[in-house]
Amino acid sequence: MKIKPLHIGPLTIANPFILAPLAGYTDLPFRLLCREYGAGLVFSEMISCHGLTYAQQKTWHMTRSAAAERPIAMQLFGSEPDVMARAAAMLNREPIDCIDINMGCPVKKVTKKGAGAALMKTPDLAARIIRAVCAATDKPVTVKFRSGWDHQHITAPDFAQMAEETGASAVTIHARTWSDGFAGTVAWDVIAAIKEKITIPLIGNGDVMNHAQGLDMMRQTGCDGVMIGRGCLGRPWVFGQDAPQQPGPQLRLQALQRHLELIEQFVHPLQALGNIRNHAGKYFKGMHNGAEIRNRIYQVKTFAALRELVDTLLHESFAQEPEEQGKQQADNDRGGQREIEAEISPADNNISGQTADGQFTEQGPHQADDNEQQADNNKIFRHINAEAF
Repeated sequence: MKIKPLHIGPLTIANPFILAPLAGYTDLPFRLLCREYGAGLVFSEMISCHGLTYAQQKTWHMTRSAAAERPIAMQLFGSEPDVMARAAAMLNREPIDCIDINMGCPVKKVTKKGAGAALMKTPDLAARIIRAVCAATDKPVTVKFRSGWDHQHITAPDFAQMAEETGASAVTIHARTWSDGFAGTVAWDVIAAIKEKITIPLIGNGDVMNHAQGLDMMRQTGCDGVMIGRGCLGRPWVFGQDAPQQPGPQLRLQALQRHLELIEQFVHPLQALGNIRNHAGKYFKGMHNGAEIRNRIYQVKTFAALRELVDTLLHESFAQEPEEQGKQQADNDRGGQREIEAEISPADNNISGQTADGQFTEQGPHQADDNEQQADNNKIFRHINAEAF
């Protein structure tokens, strides 16, 4: 299948394989890494419109960007058109390329405030939000949503048409319902039905664990691009056309080594060692001796020790005899296939189900303390990992 560039407003995305926003994962270093491995467009974690308008430090920290990661899209969530517009106007001044609106997150902290997937039950309000955001920015605006609230209300085709009519330059469909949560399978027939209703680009999302599966989704549904979330964790190479489905230990270790270099450059490692270890462990799922390596990673106490461990493992990998490398690759092939089969079934591949930035704790007048918000974020992040991994 010949891959065509994706056009979102004035943006031309050479590779239509896109990094999804993922809570706790798609920070600046990981976005840069995925761009280096070929992702055509990268998304931030989901960002609270109230966090921006109330100048909450942790929220604004999530908007940090670098020229090397562009094009970059920032995703907003909220349920009040005027606040969403003010937040979009603020983002419009930042060096970004696109603003995305989350209308698919099923997490209760989001939906109980009328945001995320709850907006699929209030399409008139959703339309007002899209219009308001589009009027507040000169960047292209995209919208991400689900198949519907439940299987009795598959409203995504009409919702997509409404998004186009109110100004969206592209839409992304995570083809599960709110009631599915993180379970169930992705309904490719819903993606195909949306494609017949709109003329703007359509990006498909969900259960794409490798490049070949993304091509299948595009071929069978007609979608114009593919968004990958969970499938790229520990596998940032999946965005490239020549990406190996079952990489050997050296490729994994080199990718992690580069990831750690970017973390050291852009993040204070002491503040993020827990998430870094979680990221690092995913590089070795399905790999021969992977569990042993992950245990060693989880036991390190400092970022420097983690860097040293990865460097040592890489040196040992290059020093292996060819016969031993061949045996290990065979084990990787078997383990990797089991990993893909296990991961496809239960969990969401995307930000909409998983997103939970530190701004979920909007209390009172939406000025919750940043530390309290971070605590809630960590709680949801742990819940997501229990469900998804």
